[in-house]
Amino acid sequence: MADTDFLAEALKAISVSTELIEEELKPHMDTLLNLLLEKKKGTAEQIASSGVLPTLAQTLRNKGLLTSQVALLVAEMAREAAVRERCIEAGLVTALVPLLNSSDQDLLLHTGRAIGRICFDNTVQQTQLVKSGVIPRLVAIMHQYPENDPLVNVCLLALCNLADMDAAKDALAEVGVAEVLTAQLKRAPDAERRHLILEVLGSLGESDALKLQFVEAGVPEALSEMIRKLQGDSDPHDLCSIKIASNLIVTLLLGDESMQKCFGEGTGSVYQDVLSWLQSSNTQLQLSGALAIANFARNDSNCVKMMELGVVPHILDLLEHHVDEGDVSVQHAGLSALRNLAIPGS
Repeated sequence: MADTDFLAEALKAISVSTELIEEELKPHMDTLLNLLLEKKKGTAEQIASSGVLPTLAQTLRNKGLLTSQVALLVAEMAREAAVRERCIEAGLVTALVPLLNSSDQDLLLHTGRAIGRICFDNTVQQTQLVKSGVIPRLVAIMHQYPENDPLVNVCLLALCNLADMDAAKDALAEVGVAEVLTAQLKRAPDAERRHLILEVLGSLGESDALKLQFVEAGVPEALSEMIRKLQGDSDPHDLCSIKIASNLIVTLLLGDESMQKCFGEGTGSVYQDVLSWLQSSNTQLQLSGALAIANFARNDSNCVKMMELGVVPHILDLLEHHVDEGDVSVQHAGLSALRNLAIPGS
């Protein structure tokens, strides 16, 4: 029998099944899943148009032996953008969301992928997800299973897609996301994971409430440590990480309270790292270093302390390097830092 015949037979058997007896459904679910995993063209569209999606949703709600398999089936099917609206209409998202409370890590993985794919680039659905309380659950999953890399990746991707929403930021401010992201940043196994975490941090770093939480959880120190490890590398991914991380530290310094905590009377490790950036050969770090000093210098007592600690020669050296055909952004940042440092004296 051809694959199309197997598919048609399985879909017919599922569609006429009224009592959802798992033993009877399982071989047909196996057929659908195998064809999807083999990437047989048109399979997802055929499943979606066959009328079996409500049966899949009910199977998920029953939380029986087929739940994990059906969640995986939906996740594979939802790779195809053309079927996502039908998945929503059949109630698959509302059937999947409660499964995020499971303690079965495989089920969590399949469920997270299915929800993420169905709701990708769909603002209405993403808003509903936040309202239904997925944010605390995503953070809790990363907290419970910090070393399950595929599962953590799914949660980070979900946060990436949701983090720009104000309601999501409010929810994240209440659930200790800073500690989870800091821990993941420290153990990030590759550039892809680093970028995911940095993207989430970047979206959330604009929030004043989260700025302070990030500083108290040690996010700036973790970012500085990451930059130290990557300095000297010429890999484009590493250079990109350095740029995002140093920009993020500057953003966190825009909050008065968070800035003071990082300064630490001139002895804070973040301030010490910022000073070293002024002498770096990396133009991006020079720029971020000058902008960070300008931020620290918004506070008069910080200015006095930095003058005592001898910051001005470092800035003058930096400006001297950029006098002839240097980087205009670095010049402006350096001059801005000097101006802010001079204000208390004037």
